[in-house]
Amino acid sequence: MNASNAACVELTRQPPRNSVWGRQTLARQFFIVGSAFSLGAMALVGLFVTHLIEKAVTRNAAASTALYVDSIIAPLLPDMASSEILDETSSRVLDETLAQGPLGERLKAFRLWARDGRILYSSDPSQIGQQFAPSEDLQKAFGGELVAEFDELDDIESTAERESGLPLLEIYSPLLQPWSGEVVAVTEFYEVAEGLKVDLSVARWQSWSAVATVTLAFFLTLSAIVFRGSRTISLQSRELESRIAELTQLLSQNDALKSRIQRAAAATTALNESYLRNLGADLHDGPAQLVAFAALRVDSGLLSEPATSTERREKEVSVIKASLDQAMTEIRTICTGLVLPHVESVSLEEMLGELLNSYRARTGKTVELRNRATITVLPVAAKICIYRFIQESLNNGYKHAAGLGQWVNIAQFDDGIEVQVGDAGPGLSQLNSGGSGIGLAGMRDRVESLGGTFSVAPAPAGTIVTMTLPLHNMETPI
Repeated sequence: MNASNAACVELTRQPPRNSVWGRQTLARQFFIVGSAFSLGAMALVGLFVTHLIEKAVTRNAAASTALYVDSIIAPLLPDMASSEILDETSSRVLDETLAQGPLGERLKAFRLWARDGRILYSSDPSQIGQQFAPSEDLQKAFGGELVAEFDELDDIESTAERESGLPLLEIYSPLLQPWSGEVVAVTEFYEVAEGLKVDLSVARWQSWSAVATVTLAFFLTLSAIVFRGSRTISLQSRELESRIAELTQLLSQNDALKSRIQRAAAATTALNESYLRNLGADLHDGPAQLVAFAALRVDSGLLSEPATSTERREKEVSVIKASLDQAMTEIRTICTGLVLPHVESVSLEEMLGELLNSYRARTGKTVELRNRATITVLPVAAKICIYRFIQESLNNGYKHAAGLGQWVNIAQFDDGIEVQVGDAGPGLSQLNSGGSGIGLAGMRDRVESLGGTFSVAPAPAGTIVTMTLPLHNMETPI
């Protein structure tokens, strides 16, 4: 494997995904994690916002009620800065005020606290004079702060109020000295807050709805962007993988073709040497011998001796001339096999006609043309390959099968051409035993160097030699 193939394999290698989580896409992982995070954030924000709203609503309602109660109760109390004891008259007035009228309907319970935790007055007479440890809310109220809690009745003295089952707003309101602003006492009262309960429910619903809507809109918008990006990445990834696979396949094909070309080039070099040796042998054993024979007859002296008769001299000249004519014929035969017609300027049909006519003139054998392709334009390399293939196949058929029943078939397929040459000779066994096979090897290497295929197969009578050539990746014809 070369560096290009290794790079492609490395790009297509995917990380192992053994777990269920690892098999999920990045978009799904974002959706799962984002959903959990958004729900958690929504819960935290919702609780925080709801708490703030409830606190604000409760405080506003408490401030309004405290202002109303103070406006009624404060004028009825004696000077709490000089005396921390309510006289009988003040207690009776408070009883009458809290037992009737709008204030009595609105308040469930009322207490007046001293700084040390004693109850100076209570709507429950049994609690008057009792002393309790000051609660945190009571201490805040003596610090000048208005304290309000809704439905959180956890004080010891609030047993009756808890058992009532009513929605109550507990309020601690500091009583201030008018001229000094000093907190002299704290009023504690419980307001029946049906309306506040409804307001708080509505506020909770609205706050949760707002938080959920904003969170959901934000998350869905972000998810849509992420999923869109994920789809784009997936499409690009699949396209990239497809292109890498195609590139890998092309690289493999190129490597195979390169190897075939290298083998063909090496074989061609060897075949050229064999052709040169054969050509030298043909010239040496044929025309050279005949020319040498003629030269010997010329040097024999018969033509120059005066004693040689005219008849004998004419006969010797005829022998020399016949030897030279035979040598010239063999030289022309050898040249005919080496020289191609002008393939650049002729069509496939014309080239085929010239080839078959030349073969018929040389051997006296007629070749049947069973089919001819309709290709009008062919690359020059393809024309040369087809010409040499048919020429060598016919010569082999003449040599091994005496030219019996020879035929040629040319067909066109999707992006290439197929050529077959057959005969009615003895078959493959005789063909394989008839010589060194240099012609077949040369044909195979020539065809494969152009990316084609070559095969020799037996027929019902004789032998069929087949070649195919792809034409889509060859150079354009001249």
